[in-house]
Amino acid sequence: MDSRHIQFRYTEMLSPSQLIQLCDLFVAAAFWAEHRQADDIAKAIAHSKPVVTAWGDQRLIGFARATSDGCFRATIWDVVIHPDYQGVGLGRRLVETLIAHPHMNRVERTYLMTTHQQSFYERIGFEQNTTTTMVLHNQPLSDCLLGVTETRRVSADAASR
Repeated sequence: MDSRHIQFRYTEMLSPSQLIQLCDLFVAAAFWAEHRQADDIAKAIAHSKPVVTAWGDQRLIGFARATSDGCFRATIWDVVIHPDYQGVGLGRRLVETLIAHPHMNRVERTYLMTTHQQSFYERIGFEQNTTTTMVLHNQPLSDCLLGVTETRRVSADAASR
């Protein structure tokens, strides 16, 4: 496949029709994002920097975004290439374009999470890291505060003994 006509663009937001294309792209190529809603995706994009899109004419065929403090840490999210365009180096170009952005190119560490694509990211230069990844699943605020209150109570009880 000749991919010379593919354009990579930095963007800050997508139009409603472009968001629909992104939802369709997630359905076609991203099992982990296939049920996302356009409004939620727009919010994620608004809070991400940079965001990179890949276009084949007027068709959205690739997407990636990152969050970063611009200095110490960054995390890459939602890297996706349409199945019709996979295997010709566009995913690599998408990630490299993301990392080249001024908000990312001097960051000490860039993290990402992937379920099945470790070898793809290793070819770009990422290394597996089992020492720093943890997750907090969304829970009601009252549950979080209850844990903090319980910890404080136990600490206070121990200190009074």
